[in-house]
Amino acid sequence: MENRIKIQEVQPTAWKAMYGLSNYLNTVQLTKSQLELIKIRASQINGCAFCIDMHSKDALKNGETAQRIFLLNAWKETGLFSEEEKILLAITEEVTLINKEGLTTSTYEKAKIFFSEEVIAQIIMTVVIINAWNRIAISTQMPVTV
Repeated sequence: MENRIKIQEVQPTAWKAMYGLSNYLNTVQLTKSQLELIKIRASQINGCAFCIDMHSKDALKNGETAQRIFLLNAWKETGLFSEEEKILLAITEEVTLINKEGLTTSTYEKAKIFFSEEVIAQIIMTVVIINAWNRIAISTQMPVTV
């Protein structure tokens, strides 16, 4: 990998603002498991190795199973995820792949069965934040460390 800019050094105010958004996630009603599932799945879609690595490790530390992480990109084909988690992952995919259909009415209506409007907003914000981090990590080629 080539040596690219470190935004935290070149644009520290923007970096601090991004961390402020990330710190907001400490105040949401989503569980740590739900947050990490969102972060890993969006990062898989975006191909962000740095974020997949970091959030998979965080998920494992928070009690997530390796099997569920390994199968996260095939969540629709397994029985390992609850209906609530499936809606969470559907929102994650639809918001991440906004250029397709965006958050569909069908998914939004299903989400209202499991989540309040406040929590749906928190899910969307979580997806937005990880997508922003994915773009920073990929464009600056942040390295995966052992």
